[in-house]
Amino acid sequence: MRNYSRLGRDGIYRSRNGVIFGVCRGLAEHFDFSVFWARAIAIIFLLVSGFWPAIGLYLIATFLMKPAPVIPIETEAEQEFYDSYTNSRHLAARRIKRRYDNLEKRLRRMEHIVTTQEFDWDERLKS
Repeated sequence: MRNYSRLGRDGIYRSRNGVIFGVCRGLAEHFDFSVFWARAIAIIFLLVSGFWPAIGLYLIATFLMKPAPVIPIETEAEQEFYDSYTNSRHLAARRIKRRYDNLEKRLRRMEHIVTTQEFDWDERLKS
């Protein structure tokens, strides 16, 4: 249970191995206590408060908590990308497209330099 390097302890995530949306397991992993007790507290709250308030809070927690990353986050850049992806997939896709476009521009410049006639003559004269 005491796996501190897993997510960097930076936020509360829904577990991907949970029973119903992974809220109880995610809370238990974040606060480092048994999943059994998290589920027991949730069931007691369900019985004491009534059906709808408990279900409502559980669903709100489901929508507010991000799902745990598939691959453990190791660097700050990975954390930033994951946060941007989970908050706005459109912005994350735009960031990846911008990075791809910059790489394509660099490749075109390199290709232009290598395929110019001046480069060809320089190579011939060196031989």
